[in-house]
Amino acid sequence: MAWILLIIAGGLEVAWASMLPATHGLTRPWPTAGFVVLLAGSMLLLSLATKTIPVGTAYGVWVGIGAVGAAIVGIVLHGDPATAGRLVFLALLVASVIGLKVTGAH
Repeated sequence: MAWILLIIAGGLEVAWASMLPATHGLTRPWPTAGFVVLLAGSMLLLSLATKTIPVGTAYGVWVGIGAVGAAIVGIVLHGDPATAGRLVFLALLVASVIGLKVTGAH
């Protein structure tokens, strides 16, 4: 169950990171409120996951999901460059997250 919570927390991290530009520096109330709610939900689920998963593993996986997800959203929705180098390094992040899962405590 902790891994499911962690994956959802990572998805919420992608959502809040992707919503951040819409806040215009936290000056627009509704996007900022959405950002804060998503951020709080992500942190709550991360904290619940760390009751079972070691914090270093959980945090690394959470950051990895968020970083890769936000980069993909940037490429797909915002026209960020999808160069070969960027894609290789995103693949390395995914490999690192899988490595943390495989070698970490269950």
